[in-house]
Amino acid sequence: MTSVEPPEHVRATFGLREVTPVPLGDWDGGWRMGDVVLSPVADHARAAWSAKIREHLAVDGLRVARPVRATDGRYVVSGWRADTYVDGAPEPRHDEVVSVSLRLHKATAELDRPRFLVQPPVAPWVDVDVFVAADRAAWESIPLRTLRAGGAPIATTPDGQRSLELIGQLSTLRKPVRSPDQLVHGDLFGTVLFTGAHTPGLTDITPYWRPAVWAAGVVVVDALAWGGGDDGLLDRWSTLPEWPQMLLRALIFRLAVHALHPRSTPEAFPGLARTADMVRLSL
Repeated sequence: MTSVEPPEHVRATFGLREVTPVPLGDWDGGWRMGDVVLSPVADHARAAWSAKIREHLAVDGLRVARPVRATDGRYVVSGWRADTYVDGAPEPRHDEVVSVSLRLHKATAELDRPRFLVQPPVAPWVDVDVFVAADRAAWESIPLRTLRAGGAPIATTPDGQRSLELIGQLSTLRKPVRSPDQLVHGDLFGTVLFTGAHTPGLTDITPYWRPAVWAAGVVVVDALAWGGGDDGLLDRWSTLPEWPQMLLRALIFRLAVHALHPRSTPEAFPGLARTADMVRLSL
């Protein structure tokens, strides 16, 4: 995500009037202003929820970016949020990200399900609706039922059509799972920051209501498809509960995002197709 510079009134409301903003590459369009990062938000409810949770969240071996409230107490002002700056950058340390996922989700296991996670996607679709529909596609008995019911446009590009075909094929390999749903962060791949041997940092939480191991599966699918992860990732975490089925659902989720998102590119599909072959072999 890229963004314009934070407006003056937003800076002032967060008490940052005299600080010059510097663009960052690893904070979803964020701008650093001293020890604070201002970032544009795609969804107000999710951004405010994430800020409230991160305000007091304690995770062993993880530096969490804390929200900075506006002068009137708000977490989000005119589509912007503020957080304490956490140094570091995403790195291909995929096993460490999986480990972060497992520790984080022990800490979030007792959190309640946010009301917005129950709501279906609605037209006109925005980014949030795409991810909601993609998530449901991996779990609903008839894949993409939510997609069609919500009136989303069907993918017409060759790679989008191939993604839909793969979803249909992979969905027949699903088996019932017993792992309980809980609050998980479903986008760890780009929000865990590393700097040398220091404790990793976390910039945000993107909430889903799924088993904890599913979130680890999303990390591995992302790493194999686009992050240069080695094939051994699948085996190294194979002792996790219901691992092959969680990987399968994580893969269907990412394929559905690829088929639905208007900014998907053909170049992203080969990595997903290769990962699909690997996940099939693990079942």
